[in-house]
Amino acid sequence: MMAMKRLFFIIFLMISYLTGNAQNVADVHCHNIPPFYMETLEKHNAALDEGFPLPEWNVDSHLAFMDSAGIGCSILTMPAPQPYFGDSKECRETIRRYNEFCAGLKTAYPERFRFCASLPLPDVDAAIAEAVYALDTLGADGIKLATNSRGQYLGDEVLDPLMEVLDKRNAVIILHPHKPVPVNGKLMAAIPLAAYEYPAETTRAIMNMLARNILVRYSNLRVVVPHCGSFLPLAIPRLKAIIPAMRAKGLMDDIDFEGNLSRLYYDLAGAASPATIRSMLTVTSPDHILYGSDYPYQPAEVLERNLRLLEKALSEDKELSPYKEMFLWGNAARLFSLKPIGKKIVKTENNDSVMGDNKETEMMVRISEIYANRDAYKHHHIATEHFKVYKQGTLHMVKSLDLVDMTSMNPAVMPEIFFKMRDEK
Repeated sequence: MMAMKRLFFIIFLMISYLTGNAQNVADVHCHNIPPFYMETLEKHNAALDEGFPLPEWNVDSHLAFMDSAGIGCSILTMPAPQPYFGDSKECRETIRRYNEFCAGLKTAYPERFRFCASLPLPDVDAAIAEAVYALDTLGADGIKLATNSRGQYLGDEVLDPLMEVLDKRNAVIILHPHKPVPVNGKLMAAIPLAAYEYPAETTRAIMNMLARNILVRYSNLRVVVPHCGSFLPLAIPRLKAIIPAMRAKGLMDDIDFEGNLSRLYYDLAGAASPATIRSMLTVTSPDHILYGSDYPYQPAEVLERNLRLLEKALSEDKELSPYKEMFLWGNAARLFSLKPIGKKIVKTENNDSVMGDNKETEMMVRISEIYANRDAYKHHHIATEHFKVYKQGTLHMVKSLDLVDMTSMNPAVMPEIFFKMRDEK
């Protein structure tokens, strides 16, 4: 074989993330509502405990929504209210059944569903036992905590033993607001909890955790704050301004704001927009923002439309567009150790081409191929029936195609590479 002094690389930049059926989104804020959970609520006339009816849910509809919206993986959590009505045993049994139900979904659909286990609070000892079982035995991906469990608020010192157990397991915690205690019933009837009290409730719980430096003292915890940061972008600067006077009077201890805030993540469930995200970025960084749908609390078609609008807005925003893939997938993938998406392995169809590196970047997949010479590329690649079919199926994903003349650093080894490919085939 003649010595090959020059080689050619063909580079495809493919925007696989923009195809209609690409599952390029991780949903960290969605709920499943199994029948036995509803039965417990109805038994105690608590189906409207949060001021609005819980929507219907089933796994097939959830998967259909995910497929249509392009959601690759959903992190399931129990909705409000907490199924505790004065009977700790009943609450433990309902929570255990829910966690095992979620574990079954994860087993049946390992790439589609993950879950954060619920705990039978306000019984702290029972909650610790369930956390250990869920994380160590069921393989839960984190823990869901209510902002308050029948008046027991996050940050309360009675929860410290639970925080210690979760800290030892490096747990991810997804928060969700529940009806505040106490609550003004007349006000709740006029203004839905979800419109005002839920963001206020979330802010209330986080502020209480900050006041006790929970996330600094239990520094292995990572906490996901729901609903676009709630009121924290306003409340945190206000607390920073007030705390010196409170400390001077001996009414508050010092707060390690940087240490606490560095362990907070934020989902985009609710009214996500570039303006909202910019507000969130006053208290966090782009690598701590995650997509959330809040399925099934709005119709699937509404949530899908909102996601498409968000994708479009992020793509067109010069400041935020570099973080689009991080918000929609990358940050959640890192937090929950999700498998990479968007990668395709292309099998070479002849002996004159060798697959090079296959890398995934924030917004594209780069495929490099080496050809012995231009004749090999033209006659043994683009003219083949295999490539013609491949081209038609992937043309919409190709951003650019470059032929680059390259000089091998070790020309003598190149014939061996191509001969090796022939032998393997």
